[in-house]
Amino acid sequence: MRSPSFPPWGPPPPLQLLLLLLPWPVWTQVPAAAASWGTPGALDCPEGCVCAPGGQANCSGRALPAVPGGLNWRVRVLLLNHNRVHALPPGAFADAGALLRLDLRENGLRWVHARAFWGLGALEQLDLSANRLEALLPGTFAPLRALRALSLAENRLARLEPAALGALPLLRALSLQDNDLPALASGLLAGLPNLSTLRLRGNPWTCGCALSPLCAWLRGHPRHAPEAETLLCVSPGRLTLSPLTAFPEAAFSHCARPLAARDLAMVYALGPVSFLASLAACLALGSAFTACGARHRRRRHAAARRQQRRQPDPGPSTTSPAATAAQA
Repeated sequence: MRSPSFPPWGPPPPLQLLLLLLPWPVWTQVPAAAASWGTPGALDCPEGCVCAPGGQANCSGRALPAVPGGLNWRVRVLLLNHNRVHALPPGAFADAGALLRLDLRENGLRWVHARAFWGLGALEQLDLSANRLEALLPGTFAPLRALRALSLAENRLARLEPAALGALPLLRALSLQDNDLPALASGLLAGLPNLSTLRLRGNPWTCGCALSPLCAWLRGHPRHAPEAETLLCVSPGRLTLSPLTAFPEAAFSHCARPLAARDLAMVYALGPVSFLASLAACLALGSAFTACGARHRRRRHAAARRQQRRQPDPGPSTTSPAATAAQA
């Protein structure tokens, strides 16, 4: 019997024999899955995007009117800049819970729901610059506890409430330049303990009492605002072009200080009590006036009856006979 012959390089390794014995579709699945992530419209790639190894989904400049469908946990970087996403509904990115970077620049974005970023607890970089945002709802960024960089530059923000940012303990860079901010609300920067870079140029700063919190922060963090020396007042007239860094703490000594938490608690506690006490006093005074008026009317009626009883009643005529004869 003739022994089996092998090629000159010897018998095939056991692993190659195992692969040859497996059905054809099994050993072709891995290359097909790897190739699908890099092609647009593939199973794991968001709709209308081009994906690359490493989890980047590039959806830039595709005139998309909304956040694309098909987001999943494989997406780590989502580039949605230069599209037409004008609004972000609740849970817009809920299926991309592993997202680390989100770019939404230049979309004409006007409205962001307070729960639009729910589910993005791992997000580290968020770029919302060059849009048309005029206000942000309280709690908008509350879910982004891992956020390290946030850009709101080149929008139309005229006020930014502390409740909108919330507490972002890891945030290191905040860009607010080129908005319509006349001041920063008290407490806005208090929830950002690790903030190391704050960009503020291009805002119409009004140098009044409302600017005191920002000036105090700039004095305490001179290295964290690289453009601080270029920040100038645009009003009022006598302070126009005055640099914000030129105002010491004494410049705001005439401003009324906000109530402390203890004082606010006392006001809130005494407010309803004072209202109820005032209401009770008004009711008591009204009842007293009503009682006095009724008593006065009863006295008048009693006096009138006594006066009527004192007057004699006119009796029948008692004319004498002489007077009657004289009249005849």
